[in-house]
Amino acid sequence: MEILLLLIPLSLVLVGVIAVVMLWAAKSGQFDDLEGPAHSVVMDDDSPPRHDEEPPGPGRAP
Repeated sequence: MEILLLLIPLSLVLVGVIAVVMLWAAKSGQFDDLEGPAHSVVMDDDSPPRHDEEPPGPGRAP
C-alpha cells in the first residue's frame, strides 16, 4: 500500500507531461495536414529524370 504514495503522484505527473506535449503539438501545427503525406505516396510523377549531368563516378570529382 505504501507504493501507492509514490505511484499515484508519479502517474499524475506523467499524465500532465503527456497533456502538455499534446497541446504543444496541436498548437504548433503538427496535426494540420494528416492526409497530404498519404496522398503524396500514391501520386505518380510522370516526368522523366533529368540527365543534364553525368553522376560522378570513380575517379571523378563531384
